[in-house]
Amino acid sequence: MTSIPEALLWCLSAGTAAALVLAAIVVRARMHSAALRQKLSTAEEQNSASLHANTELTARLRATEAEIRHLAGARLPDLTLALAHPHVPVRGLLDPRFAGTETDTALNAALEQIAEAVTKERERVDAAAQSTLRGATTTIQALLYQLQTQLQAMQHRYDDPNIAQDLLSADFLNEQALRRIQATGVVCGAWPGLTREDSYLAELVVGATSRLRGYERVQITNQLRDPIAVVARAVEPIAITVTELLANALHHSHQELPVSVTLQQGNRGASVIIDDYGVGMHQEELQHAAKLLSGDENLLLTQLGDPPRSGFAAAGQLVRQYGYRVHIESSPYGGVRAIVYIPGDPLLTMLDENTQPMSVMAPVPHRSSAQDRGTLPTRNPGHSVSHTPAPAPAPLAPPAPDPADLLGTASFGTAGSPTAGSPTAEYPAAESPAAGPFAGPAAGSAPGSPPGFTAGPAAGDEPELPRRRRRKPVSELDQTAARSEPQSTRTPEETASRWAALQQGTESGRAAAQQSQPPRSTEGNPQ
Repeated sequence: MTSIPEALLWCLSAGTAAALVLAAIVVRARMHSAALRQKLSTAEEQNSASLHANTELTARLRATEAEIRHLAGARLPDLTLALAHPHVPVRGLLDPRFAGTETDTALNAALEQIAEAVTKERERVDAAAQSTLRGATTTIQALLYQLQTQLQAMQHRYDDPNIAQDLLSADFLNEQALRRIQATGVVCGAWPGLTREDSYLAELVVGATSRLRGYERVQITNQLRDPIAVVARAVEPIAITVTELLANALHHSHQELPVSVTLQQGNRGASVIIDDYGVGMHQEELQHAAKLLSGDENLLLTQLGDPPRSGFAAAGQLVRQYGYRVHIESSPYGGVRAIVYIPGDPLLTMLDENTQPMSVMAPVPHRSSAQDRGTLPTRNPGHSVSHTPAPAPAPLAPPAPDPADLLGTASFGTAGSPTAGSPTAEYPAAESPAAGPFAGPAAGSAPGSPPGFTAGPAAGDEPELPRRRRRKPVSELDQTAARSEPQSTRTPEETASRWAALQQGTESGRAAAQQSQPPRSTEGNPQ
């Protein structure tokens, strides 16, 4: 009886132990399951983060690829166009999220390197093109000068008035081509192509005017107090600059409107002021023109437009080389005002009007009030001032030859010293030494010839060099009377007739000179 409870006790003990073990196993299993669930949750979170990061990386990669395609397809073409046209904007990033990042820095670095490479290549190609054009324009310019000399020789060789008129027209067309070639050569780095003597500023402006179509519209007012001249090395550059500014004024104004040119003298230099009444310029155009005329930057041929406009660019190159200045602004008359300022040191000088008179084609200079008091101040090259009694008012001098009659000759087509084989620029074309030995007014002048020319010296007389006649000051009454007289308009037939008479006088004068003197080595050109 006593053994049964013990067995039960042992059974109960064994069951309790088993239950405890099972409970421990269950607790451990639950803890392991919880750990597994936590690990699974962490793994799921990591997997989700990995998927998100992978998605972002894929999107960033695609955005980077899109930026590269945008760089190649849009930004680089904009950059190459902006290098030629600075007003064209270059587009920025396609995705603003890349701003300030390493990708943005790398793309900008690529743009800078490409811009530098393209600029260097453009400059190299442009330098080669300028070198080619410089050589070509130099050759063509020399040929055009030879053609000019031949045309002038033919003008004195043939007596037919129709041929003379055609030769004048051909000579003027040759002058137009010569001006364009000269400006193109200067833009490409060539020198102007002519060496001249010291020339009066007024003569220089008249010579520049005669190179242009519509020269008759240019009205020149000489307000210079002294006989100011431009030094030899700067005569042709300043003439080119004034010519291009006048060409711009004539081209952009109506064909019936005048272009006013005023010569002013200051304390430290002289100015040529050009005013037109044309369409004017916008502010952007004025800034671009001022940039070209300043000569501060090297220009490429591709920056001159299509077709290239080389006038202002050539003037800017000469401004930088010779030291004068050009200012351009809106004119009070609605058009454009251009001012060429020539500093007295070192580009201006004084000439003695007694030994080197000014051409009769130059505008009459403005004199000081000393002329009204009976004395006229004159300056010699040494800048000493002397007072001489003023001459008594003389009757109106015979009219000077019409510029239309003399158009195309070297004296009107250029300014300063002459070219080889052409009449000197100081003489009108009809008074040039190449035209023959002419003296002043005489009763033996050829019929229909311009006033002041004779048919040449008689046989046995010593030929004289041509003489210029200065315009004498006239009173206001004389000027009023002259304006009240009817002005005769010279027809082309009358012009041709006078030119033929002049040539006949030239031939007779040469024949008389050859009979009285031994033959010279250079035929037709007095030494």
